[in-house]
Amino acid sequence: MGRSYIYLMLAIVFEIIATTFLKKSEEFTKLVPSVVTVIGYSAAFYCLSLTLRQIPVGITYAIWSGVGIVCITIIGIIAFKQVPDWPAIIGIILIIIGVMIINLFSKMGMH
Repeated sequence: MGRSYIYLMLAIVFEIIATTFLKKSEEFTKLVPSVVTVIGYSAAFYCLSLTLRQIPVGITYAIWSGVGIVCITIIGIIAFKQVPDWPAIIGIILIIIGVMIINLFSKMGMH
């Protein structure tokens, strides 16, 4: 099961890179950020597919999207000067709590 979580973390890292460069691609009008975006998403989905060998799709997607949302929000704050409002902050906290609950208490991932 350990290798699957490594693939999941790689999928998250590639997705975060791809999403960050998607913003920088300015609607795919800049070549280098556009290429990084396509390669990053391709690598993310490949790693995600490897994850699905061992971890159920619902658990995988919850972790992948939850961690990605939190990280991209932090990058948005730092790199793009985007300031989340209180509803966004509360929503992100709920996402973090949800991912923690899934990882700590769900038996779905145990085969």
